[in-house]
Amino acid sequence: MTNTSRYVALGDSFTEGVGDWDPSRPNGVRGWADRVAEQLSLADSSWRYANLAIRGKKLRQVIDEQIEDALALEPTLVTIYAGGNDILRPKVDIDAIVQAYEGAIGRLRSGGAAVLVFTGFDSGQAPIFGRTRGRTALYNELVREAADAHGAVLVDYWRMKGLQDERYWDTDRLHMSPAGHILTAKKVLEVLRATDALDVPELDTVPARDRIQRLRHDARWAREYLGPWIGRRLRGVSSGDNLSARYPSPVQLLPES
Repeated sequence: MTNTSRYVALGDSFTEGVGDWDPSRPNGVRGWADRVAEQLSLADSSWRYANLAIRGKKLRQVIDEQIEDALALEPTLVTIYAGGNDILRPKVDIDAIVQAYEGAIGRLRSGGAAVLVFTGFDSGQAPIFGRTRGRTALYNELVREAADAHGAVLVDYWRMKGLQDERYWDTDRLHMSPAGHILTAKKVLEVLRATDALDVPELDTVPARDRIQRLRHDARWAREYLGPWIGRRLRGVSSGDNLSARYPSPVQLLPES
C-alpha cells in the first residue's frame, strides 16, 4: 500500500447511502459516508475511500462478507453499522448478534484501524418501527459496552433527536433523505474532530394534515413501501441481492463543485 490514509465504510443501506439518491454514482446513491470521505480528502489529499456496504445485509452477513475485505485494505479508519435489519425481523437474539459484532470490532481494531460505530436510531412512536424501540435500546447499550471494551469511537445516533423530524427521511420512512445524510456526515466529522464545509439544506415546510389526511398518508405509505418491504422478507429476497459494493477499492472523492 502507498503512504495514504484509508477510510473504509462497512454495513448495510445506512452506510451504502440509500435515500441520498444520485444516479451519477455507483448503485445510484451518495450518502453520509461519501460526504465524510469528501471532507477528509478536502482537508488532506492523502485520504482514499472504500465503501463495502450493501443494502439489506444483516449483521452476520456484514461480518462474513465485509470484514476480511476491509482488513485487506489496511484501513486507517473504519466506520461500521450493522444490526438494523436484524432488529426489524420478527425474532432476533440481540445478545448473540452484538456478541458477534463485538468480535468484529475487535478484529478491526487489532488491525490497527480507528473504528467508529453507531447506536441505533430512536424511532420513538413511529408507526410499525416504533415497536422495535425496546430492542434498539438494548442493542444500543450492548454496542456502547463493545465500543468501550475495544476503544472504538461512538456516534450516538439514538440521541440525535433532531432526526425525528420527518423531513430528514426519505418517503419510505426507513432511510434518510439527503438532508439526513448531510446531518449525519456532520456528526461523524464532529466526533472524528475533523473540520467540514457542509451546509445542511433548509428543510421544506411540512404540509398541515388533519386526522383523515394523516390516515390516508400512512395508508399510502403502507401500500407503496411497507407492503413490498414485508413481501421481500417473506420471500427471503433482499433489495441488495444483485448489487455489488460501491467502491470496493480505495478511491479519492472530492466534493462536487
